[in-house]
Amino acid sequence: MTETPSAEEVLLVGVIVAAFGLRGQVKMRTITDNVEHLHRNVRTLFIGPKRQPYRLKNVQVPKAGTAILTLEGVTERTAAEELRGMEVTIHERDAAPLAEDEYFIHDLYNLLVITEDGDEIGRVREVLETGSNEVLVVTRPGAADALIPMIHDVVSDLDISGGRITIRPIEGLL
Repeated sequence: MTETPSAEEVLLVGVIVAAFGLRGQVKMRTITDNVEHLHRNVRTLFIGPKRQPYRLKNVQVPKAGTAILTLEGVTERTAAEELRGMEVTIHERDAAPLAEDEYFIHDLYNLLVITEDGDEIGRVREVLETGSNEVLVVTRPGAADALIPMIHDVVSDLDISGGRITIRPIEGLL
């Protein structure tokens, strides 16, 4: 039996949006750009707030952003409908390897944000995904949160292992 990983050990890959067909398949809205990796390399998905393990039998990708999943033990539409709205995660060790300039969104949380001059701005509290780029919500002591766009004109260095993001603030940013 598969051991259920902790919340810190899983990565979100999608949300089940509907049952699909009559044989228990589910339609998932994906938030991963590497669905093929799921199909080839991931054997177990964890679904819902309790991260219930399901063996992944098959993945079909009818269009970008959507995957049809066949899960072991889910063989009827009613069982598939019960999963609607639930998050789908994978164990972090099953994730596709990252390229040198890539990172997981959760790696940005709590990083210290400083300017190139060494001034501390605050810590990343939240990451907003806007479509074109991420925006960091940075908690500043004694001031309103700062919104920092993750673009090359602003972020001069991202040092996840060192725990900090160095920025070059443009006029009006702070």
